[in-house]
Amino acid sequence: MKTISPQDLSPQAFYKLLNSSVAPRPIAFVSTISKEGHVNLSPYSFFNIFGFNPPILVFSPSRNRHGHKKHALLNVEEVPEVTINVVSHRMVEQMSLASAEFDRHVNEFDKAGFTPLPSERVAPPRVAEAPASFECVVRSLVPLGDAPGAGTLVVCEVVLAHFHDEIFDANGQIDPFRIDLVGRLGADWYVRANDSALFEVARPQMGVGVDQIPLPIRNSNILTGNDLGKLGSAKTLPTPDEVAAYRQTEAVRSLMDEARFGCQYLPDLLHLRAKQLLAEGNVAEAWLTLLVA
Repeated sequence: MKTISPQDLSPQAFYKLLNSSVAPRPIAFVSTISKEGHVNLSPYSFFNIFGFNPPILVFSPSRNRHGHKKHALLNVEEVPEVTINVVSHRMVEQMSLASAEFDRHVNEFDKAGFTPLPSERVAPPRVAEAPASFECVVRSLVPLGDAPGAGTLVVCEVVLAHFHDEIFDANGQIDPFRIDLVGRLGADWYVRANDSALFEVARPQMGVGVDQIPLPIRNSNILTGNDLGKLGSAKTLPTPDEVAAYRQTEAVRSLMDEARFGCQYLPDLLHLRAKQLLAEGNVAEAWLTLLVA
């Protein structure tokens, strides 16, 4: 057995051990708002229930590698209210995109393609796509240090909760298969709670965001929220010249012939091909495929 003192490793090296062994962790998808009205939406896996009478949730934003406070913490210092949304499997790619280090006044609801719903008792909006959301007032902040990686406990009291009807079973209980939650492991690994299958989500880049995806693609009946999250993580979009060149490739000509002679709708064929490319991790070619129409 390895016995390791935290003092014998760098904080980052010990963090990797801690993060990979204290897992899986639930994910708090936290919405906050600044005194100027700027909304932040970020996921935190240092999170759990710490009491139910009153109902208390606690999450902890760690200082970044420069020792700076996370935007959510800056916001709750100004407006001590949050909404905590849970994360289901169908929204995990979009949630990952929201975790990128955007500027403070960038709205991650827009960048990640989520729908804000007005809260009833607190200022920050909730996430419409989340299967459950909790409106909370912040009772206290407990700083644990000021070095990079140091956390601050944000102690929240739930004042109102919202649950999608579809997650309940016939007995009025939340069905774990219907809520389909995901948990956080170490590195890029997650776990899906309904069947304990592991899957990997690459760390997000500072991508263009879902808000930059053309509406006909965003409103596709074929592409899912996960597909949009992958597209939104692209650092740049293809140039018109790149799209024109790709339009002449055999793969695209074949799809155009299939649409022409098979009397099929070309955008649907392109979206199906892009979905396959995204499943293979080929985001660049998926973008080219979607833009040739």
